[in-house]
Amino acid sequence: MKFRVERDALAEAVAWTAKSLPNRPSVPVLAGVLLRVTDGNLQVSGFDYEVSSQVTVEVQGDSDGAALVSGRLLAEITKALPAKPVDIAAVGAHLELVCGSARFTLPTMPVEDYPSLPDMPESAGTVDAAAFAAAVAQVAVAAGRDETLPMMTGVRIELSGSTLAMLATDRYRLALREMEWNPDDAEVSINALVPARTLNDTAKALGPLGGQVTMALSQGAAGEGMIGFAGGTRRTTSRLLDGANYPPVRSLFPASHNAEARLSVSTLIEVVKRVALVAERTTPVLLSFSADGLVVEAGGTEEARASEAMDATFTGDDLTIGFNPQYLIDGLSNLGAQTAVFQFVDAFKPAVISPAGEDGEVVPGYRYLIMPIRVSR
Repeated sequence: MKFRVERDALAEAVAWTAKSLPNRPSVPVLAGVLLRVTDGNLQVSGFDYEVSSQVTVEVQGDSDGAALVSGRLLAEITKALPAKPVDIAAVGAHLELVCGSARFTLPTMPVEDYPSLPDMPESAGTVDAAAFAAAVAQVAVAAGRDETLPMMTGVRIELSGSTLAMLATDRYRLALREMEWNPDDAEVSINALVPARTLNDTAKALGPLGGQVTMALSQGAAGEGMIGFAGGTRRTTSRLLDGANYPPVRSLFPASHNAEARLSVSTLIEVVKRVALVAERTTPVLLSFSADGLVVEAGGTEEARASEAMDATFTGDDLTIGFNPQYLIDGLSNLGAQTAVFQFVDAFKPAVISPAGEDGEVVPGYRYLIMPIRVSR
């Protein structure tokens, strides 16, 4: 194998593929990225039996072939190379990489020991890449990170006709995003639970490419299904989580509300960040709403306290409610709007945050539910 490739194209391809490699692979070859040159195209592949990633790059190929090298090491090297063409050749049990006056020799692993990447499942439809990336970011933030509860670490994708819905919850907050997409089958009705980290990384990578993302699904037995995404020259597949017993979380959204507030997203984020400086890790920030506006306050160890007032339009009886400050900031940061609408039942029931348009009305499509923290004053 011998080829020449542009440095930026190689660095991007290797970085994206290496990102999904396991930190502690069950066998050494799974820590590698597979470089395969065929007819002037370089395929950079990674696979850990759960997630596969593959990207194709045009190269000047002198001879076809394949080599398997450490993914993370190759990613660090290619990122640090000077902005010049890169010459790569497989020589015996080593890979030689030359860029300008920089030269690296890396040990290779046996290509024949590397597992075959899974085929892409059957296409289910397409969705706008940029809109999909933005929607995934809004939802994935609410997914759990506790691996002992794998179901909570996923994003539930619900495909129903031309509507694509995504939900995620860690039991303390819940995000729901609904959007239009282009199904191959207008009568499609499929649910899938996708690992949130994989989905978020994939959407981030495919979003900037523009165009359409193809979504592919195969339903197997519990926990054996697979989902695939393809956009531009990149494709990735992931095994689905077992979502058979996923709770009916949509029922958590209140059917009605007794109070409502409208306020500036950026201002509230700044205020919460400042006030939360005195709060301990498990201490909530208190939001006190009245006709005069909003007061945000927090107390920490001993006598450390902070409070700050800001403008807010509020309707309903005066209300004081406590939230985890980071969960609140996460929801506000992903609204994608300048104005947030808070809807409350009371101080002990979940609150719902939605984006507002320029006319002040709630924009349908995204809702972020956050559980309150009971506080004694």
